[in-house]
Amino acid sequence: MSFNETAFHKENLDLYLRELAKAFRKLNGKAMPAEIILIGGASVLINYGFRDTTYDMDAIIIASSAMKQAINQVGDKYELPNGWLNTDFMKTRSYSPKLVEHSVYYKTFSNLLEVRTVTAEYMVAMKLMAGRKYKNDLSDVIGILKAHQDNGTSLTLDQIKKAVTDLYGDWSALPRSSVDFIEQTMDKENYGEAFEKIKKSEGENKVTLQSFEADYPGVLSEDNLDEILRRAAEKMSAGSENEEETEKPSDSPVQTM
Repeated sequence: MSFNETAFHKENLDLYLRELAKAFRKLNGKAMPAEIILIGGASVLINYGFRDTTYDMDAIIIASSAMKQAINQVGDKYELPNGWLNTDFMKTRSYSPKLVEHSVYYKTFSNLLEVRTVTAEYMVAMKLMAGRKYKNDLSDVIGILKAHQDNGTSLTLDQIKKAVTDLYGDWSALPRSSVDFIEQTMDKENYGEAFEKIKKSEGENKVTLQSFEADYPGVLSEDNLDEILRRAAEKMSAGSENEEETEKPSDSPVQTM
């Protein structure tokens, strides 16, 4: 498991997409258009202001095989990591082929490459399905809820349930932890406070997992990271309790000379 530290922000995201459109046009000509649907962090970055960067450029790509070469050319030009425009997420549980149906227009580059993003409730549904405690999944959910609350277009739980059902067949398809999270979060509605708390927790979890990966290379996986985080939290809690016991004054009298 690796942690990609290449940061994308809205300005360079548009730059890379513009360059990608140019490269694709040179390779493939201008007769056949292409479409990219940005998912996850890139979609959040484009549509909302609560994040400055993303470390993921997940995408659904609908184009000829020349697009792969164009992606590599842009990656080489700007020294981006391999797979900087990532389609591997289509192998994860948060992917659904129905995402294409629920995408919305963003921009067209070079009159050839149409870029789309995902609408709010479907983005929330995806983030809940992923539910990663070391990424921005849960803080993104709260950020989206807060953004819509602030602009008077609040999302409802029914809207989110419909989106989950549309993408994954049934509300019960979500991990139990994600169901509990979204229901409790929307019940309290203190999105600002919740955002800061979850964001801090995600950052701490990421540091924990990076440390574990450094100590035990190749062991960490999506299957065991929740258990590793749980054990780390228990260890930290036990350490805090021991410190409190050490600092607690003794009840027995102290002899003085």
